[in-house]
Amino acid sequence: MSILADDLGHLSYTITGEGSPVVLVHAGVADHTMWDTVVPALAERNTVIRYDLRGFGESAPPTGPFSETDDLCRLLDHLGLGHESVRLIGASWGGRVAVNFALAHPRRVRSLTLLAPPWPGYDWSADMVAYDEAETAALEAGDLDAAVRVNLDMWLRGPGRGWEDVAPGLADRLRTPVRTSLVNQDAVGEHSLGGAAGDIATIAVPTLVGNGLLNVADFQDIARRYAAEIPGAVLVEFPTAAHLIALDAPTELVTALRPFLTR
Repeated sequence: MSILADDLGHLSYTITGEGSPVVLVHAGVADHTMWDTVVPALAERNTVIRYDLRGFGESAPPTGPFSETDDLCRLLDHLGLGHESVRLIGASWGGRVAVNFALAHPRRVRSLTLLAPPWPGYDWSADMVAYDEAETAALEAGDLDAAVRVNLDMWLRGPGRGWEDVAPGLADRLRTPVRTSLVNQDAVGEHSLGGAAGDIATIAVPTLVGNGLLNVADFQDIARRYAAEIPGAVLVEFPTAAHLIALDAPTELVTALRPFLTR
């Protein structure tokens, strides 16, 4: 990992391959390693940039106000990409970061891929409320291990399958990133300035929206909403994936991405 450290904060990042730049933004229960399985294929023709959002992975938690959109700008400028558009791929919360960046800096985005992003102000179902209550109860009781299990059950296993149907080793890969995100979530929530305001109907770049058919029903609805409201967006559904498509269906994801990496 390389480090961008300045007066505005600390970001860890890694670069693989050569070619047109592709930026991967991880989910809010993960870090840059969630992309490990897809990077080799993407790096055959592209420069693949992965980084850890603040308070995730190897990036330090924030100590003052910050913007994830500004952080991504800083990183791209640091890498000499201030005047070059990038192909931007975001998973879950990283998908919303990607949307916010595309709204704030449309000329810096060449294509957009959103894998199960959240929708601001969404009216969450009882299942989602129960998940949030279970995580909060575990954290208030000081039981970090229980909070990690709640998140693995929700975001990796998903509501539609048992653990026997999840690929071996995925839970172990995700456990430490989930723990780190939970430890730092209060600092991130306190200092984040939020995303850019804007109408997603103004997004004018080729856009892929990924929907895991084993995901929480709320996020399946949200994926279809993004696909319907972003002009020309393509909805791709992944039958074997829950919330974290890059972990559950890496081969299928790479296949779906290829047309968006050559336009």
